[in-house]
Amino acid sequence: MEGSNKSTFGSRFGFICAAIGMAVGTGNIWRFPRVAAANGGGAFLIALTVAIFVWAIPLLIAEMVIAKKTRLGTVGAIRDFMGKKFTWIGGWLGAAALGIMFYYSVVSGWTIRYFVFALQGAFSNATTPEATESLWQGFLGSPGQTIFYHLIAMVIGGFIIYKGVSGGIEKATKIMIPTLFVLITALMIRGITLPGATDGLVYLFTPNFGDLANPTVWLEAFTQAAWSTGAGWALLMTYAVYTKEKEDLGVNCFVIGFGDVLIGIIAAMAILPTVYSLSATTEIAEAALGSGNNGLIFVYLTALFGNMPAGTIVAAVFFLALAIAAISSLLSMIEVGVLNLQDAGFSRKKATLWICLVGFLAGIPSAYSINFLDNQDFVWGVALLISGLLISFVMMRYGVDKILAEEINHENSDMKIGAWWGWCIRAFPVMFAVVFGWWMWQSVTWYPDDWWNPLEVFSPGTMLMQWALLIIFMLIFNNKLAGLIRPGRMSEGKVIDTPPLTKLAKE
Repeated sequence: MEGSNKSTFGSRFGFICAAIGMAVGTGNIWRFPRVAAANGGGAFLIALTVAIFVWAIPLLIAEMVIAKKTRLGTVGAIRDFMGKKFTWIGGWLGAAALGIMFYYSVVSGWTIRYFVFALQGAFSNATTPEATESLWQGFLGSPGQTIFYHLIAMVIGGFIIYKGVSGGIEKATKIMIPTLFVLITALMIRGITLPGATDGLVYLFTPNFGDLANPTVWLEAFTQAAWSTGAGWALLMTYAVYTKEKEDLGVNCFVIGFGDVLIGIIAAMAILPTVYSLSATTEIAEAALGSGNNGLIFVYLTALFGNMPAGTIVAAVFFLALAIAAISSLLSMIEVGVLNLQDAGFSRKKATLWICLVGFLAGIPSAYSINFLDNQDFVWGVALLISGLLISFVMMRYGVDKILAEEINHENSDMKIGAWWGWCIRAFPVMFAVVFGWWMWQSVTWYPDDWWNPLEVFSPGTMLMQWALLIIFMLIFNNKLAGLIRPGRMSEGKVIDTPPLTKLAKE
């Protein structure tokens, strides 16, 4: 990389593969079809397209701006981009991403275990939801298995990150992402050729424009756009540190945003026709789609594989695709922590080992208890909406028009981004208030009497308590965080008051 001792992606294709891998995760395969089916199908796709354009892509562009200008991880990037007193924002961004990593590696382990189940032919005799529910509960009730596969996921992710950017992340994702496209496309073809599959396709693509008047459709679409693309989570910000100077921001972010949606649509075209075709009644199909992420994939869909011709092969392909999607996203979360430690003086190898060790230990509670995992998923999933708000604040404080003129529409840009980007960033606090407020209100209605209780899995109390603890910690140690990070591109010539690096960080 020009002006930096960091590695770089060897090609735009390599960066795009890594970035799409960051964005595409289990949510594209198990949440997208379910939410699309529950919110009007075609109408949801229209709302999602709008959300990608006004929420996701503006934030993705903003992340790339910060990364390319600072060439540092979240902590140092915000310190240099906004000033030392705002370093806590970079700490929040990094900690929230790691908070997700702690349980997402457990989920990744689930996908690996079910791929192994498929190879073992475990679904050939489990042809009813009752049988697959028993298999699922048996797995969850075996901490030895859940912790072991959590470890396997961290080892795989850690090994790839350990190998570096070009030799690890880029090389792996250039294989994983095309493979993922091929696998889910094969599943789509199999799904749409099943008898009665047309019902699922009609439901997915036929818009009932009346549904667009339903606020829930829009709220779910904006939530899907945020959670699926990872916009505002600092994951793309981390990868973009390793891009070349002349990399185009606009084209890349449009490809990432709509590439993510494309995989979700293909997954929906694989899953919805399969569910509708193989379910005995429409009621059973609707029960499957309404059973939540875990219920749809690990109970209902698994049971359907047992009733499908060549179901063992289809199941193996499906769970391999799901595992690839999970691991490709896990890589970006690990890299968030690794890059910040590198900025503090750690070698890449030591940074990777420390982040993976901490990630494994911190993930054990989620591997042991599904309630703990659900709590962390909810707390840090909603927290990432706050991360998006903070990114928009960073842009507005620096100067939206200045960024657009100097950093986005530069001489090497293949696509000129119009004033719409600035208006979307300025409007983001309003969009955030609506979506975030909706999620908070929903959690209040779930616990009308105990909404304040931090021990309830999905209560506002548990979210507010954990967020407050993190913010207080970051504010208290704001200056220490700022001092731990080496001077970056924007801080050249400035005094950062860098303390001596720890012994662990030395080569």
